[in-house]
Order: sequence, then C-alpha cells, then structure tokens
Amino acid sequence: MKRILKNILEWFRVQVILHWIEVAVIVTFYLVIRSNSGEYGWWRTILTTEKRTALWSPALNTSITRPFGGTTEPEVENGVGNFGNTYSNMVFTQKGFATSAEAGKVLEKRQKQEAYIEKYWSVAVNEMKKSGIPASITLAQGLLESNAGESRLAVHNNNHFGIKCFSRTCKRGHCSNFEDDSHKDFFRIYASPEASFEAHSYFLKKDRYKGLFRFGSKDYTSWAHGLKKAGYATDPYYGEKLVNLIEDLKLHRFDR
Repeated sequence: MKRILKNILEWFRVQVILHWIEVAVIVTFYLVIRSNSGEYGWWRTILTTEKRTALWSPALNTSITRPFGGTTEPEVENGVGNFGNTYSNMVFTQKGFATSAEAGKVLEKRQKQEAYIEKYWSVAVNEMKKSGIPASITLAQGLLESNAGESRLAVHNNNHFGIKCFSRTCKRGHCSNFEDDSHKDFFRIYASPEASFEAHSYFLKKDRYKGLFRFGSKDYTSWAHGLKKAGYATDPYYGEKLVNLIEDLKLHRFDR
C-alpha cells in the first residue's frame, strides 16, 4: 500500500514539474513573439554593433522634432551632431517650434534657408505654372526634407523631397540605400536638384494627393495640412511646420 501511495505521489510531482515547465515555455514563447513584433525586436540584440548602428540610425526626415514647446532632440549623423537636424530646419522664432540658440547659429540657419530659397525659387515657380502646386509648398517641403539642401540624401542623390523607390527592376544608378524611420529604404537618385523638383510635382499627381489640387495654388494652408493628412510624412506636426516656414520666410510671395 505504501508503495502504491509513493508511486502516486511521485507521479503527481512529475506532473506538477511538467506543468510548470510547460507554463515557462509558453510564457517565454509569448515574450519572444511580443518583443519580436516591436520596432526593436529581441533579434536585433544579437546583431553586430555595425548592424545595430545602421538599424537604429536617426531618420533622414529632418522635419521630426519635439512637438510645441521645449527643445528638439539632437539627431546624430555618423556619431556627429548635425546642426540642421538638431533644429529641424525651422527658424528660431516660430511659435511652437522655437528653440534657444546662440545668435550666431540663428543667423547661420537663416542664411542657409535664404540661400536655398534664392537658388530654387524660380524652379518652384516654374513647377507651379506646370502643375498647380503652390511654389511656397514646394519650397517649404524642400527646405524641411533636405535640410536646406544639406542632407545626405540631397547631397548624394539630388533628392530634396525624400522620394523613395518602389521599383523591383531598378537599373544601376536609379536609387540607393539610406536609413529612414529607423530602417533601410531605397531612395531615388536624380541627375540634378531640378530633376528632383520635377519628380516632386509628378509624385503629388498620384491619386493619394489629387484632392489637394482643388485648393488652387494660393491656399498653402490647406495644401500643408492636406499633405500631412494624405500621409506624405509621419511627423504629426508636418502641416504646422510647413505653414510656419512659409509665413516666417514669406514663401507665399512666390504663389502670386
């Protein structure tokens, strides 16, 4: 009898152990799946330092900044603080986006923006005449997306508007790989900045943005918020930033 009871107790003990092992396996499996589904899944921890750096690099979109009030978070490019990204290509007096900086840096930023405008305003106006897109919108997007022409994408690809490549049959020189929103993407290469402006006009003729043309070429406010609503950028304040750039730099003068 004692032997039978002992065997029964031993069987129950084994079952309890197996049960807890099963629970541990299920919980571990759940945690693995959960972490793997996130932006920084567990599998990234086993990557080399070089690959982790590539995966976690700041987005090229310089329009992203801390919302209304407070300072922007400095973005780092190849381990070196990038002045344009730090201040998100905004001027320092804009309501909701103003940041504190030394007078010299404020002047430097403004001069870079004005130099960009002087260089490309006629291109934006010509595109407005052909497509109906407000020149102010084109210039504001160019300033914001390209860091006044100084982003790596603008310098190396002549791509001033963050236009990606979705072709599966790219020829050599058609696009190149850059980080965007913490992962790798292919971005178009253009023969010149002017070609990028032309591609921007063509890009906005897609079905997603067709509704914006009902606003005409002088309603930059509706265009700015419409671009955000249509999904041009992930930054929740993209529309406000475009409007602020246009009004502070008086870009709407080119819409007349």
